[in-house]
Amino acid sequence: MNRKEYEKGIGAAIGCSVVWGILPVYWQALSPINSWVIIVYRIFLVCVVAVIMARMSYSWKRIFEPLKDRKVRIRYFTAGLLITVNWSTYIWAVNAHHVIQTCVGYYIEPLMVCIFGMVFFRERLTKYKSIALILAMSSVVLILVHFHAVPTIALVLAITFSTYSAIKKTVEQPPLISLVYETIFLAPPALCVIIWMEVTGKGALGVGEPYQYLLLLLCGLLTVIPLGLFAAAAKRVSMFMLGLTEYISPSLSLIVGVLLLGEPLDKVQFIAFAIIWLGLVFFSYGEYKDASKMLE
Repeated sequence: MNRKEYEKGIGAAIGCSVVWGILPVYWQALSPINSWVIIVYRIFLVCVVAVIMARMSYSWKRIFEPLKDRKVRIRYFTAGLLITVNWSTYIWAVNAHHVIQTCVGYYIEPLMVCIFGMVFFRERLTKYKSIALILAMSSVVLILVHFHAVPTIALVLAITFSTYSAIKKTVEQPPLISLVYETIFLAPPALCVIIWMEVTGKGALGVGEPYQYLLLLLCGLLTVIPLGLFAAAAKRVSMFMLGLTEYISPSLSLIVGVLLLGEPLDKVQFIAFAIIWLGLVFFSYGEYKDASKMLE
């Protein structure tokens, strides 16, 4: 892969993490719409947006021809199921005022992504990457000990997304078509649930202000954009790089949770997050050295 493609991958990975990092503000702006209503709308609307955007670039035959392969269907159904569990857990946690624990989950997750890269894709660990990984793992252990309990939300987020990342690394379809495949199997039942909820008065219509329902209708686009960026990054950069850039997202979410949403942050958590960012300094320096060698 040439340097230009690698830089595109880095840019996509960073852009994806920035969008994900500030989304807690959006999800809480939808209150008092029930989290499960938001989740079902999101599943359906992501599919709609993905199909429209994919059709702008590809023919119907190009989009759906690969689905004739049973292995392709199974792989993408699994990926779609994993990311849906991840979305659902995340939205529920944010609206239940557990933003800090979602941050813990997304700090653990890049570690799993990095480990998957070494185990399944034989990615090499440099000295600087090793230091970054050790510091990040130390920080996570500190956070886990500080909680004095198994943080279920954090672990579900970490496990589902790291597994999803590994699957995305193996797919061959363009990002938009991949998103279509990941959502198309769940969209029909989601639409049925939406219709049932609205007919029975348990949906989003009539709940909150009209502008909030309009905001809800944007959730598909706000999901497709970062997922599309993530898919583009997964094909261009290593699992390790993909994992480490994802620390941007929980760091931004942490800032949002503490400064905008009023969640508490104690000294131990602050120290843990500072250790992680120290690791990122080592990692960034190592990446700079590697990039310099590519130009020689």
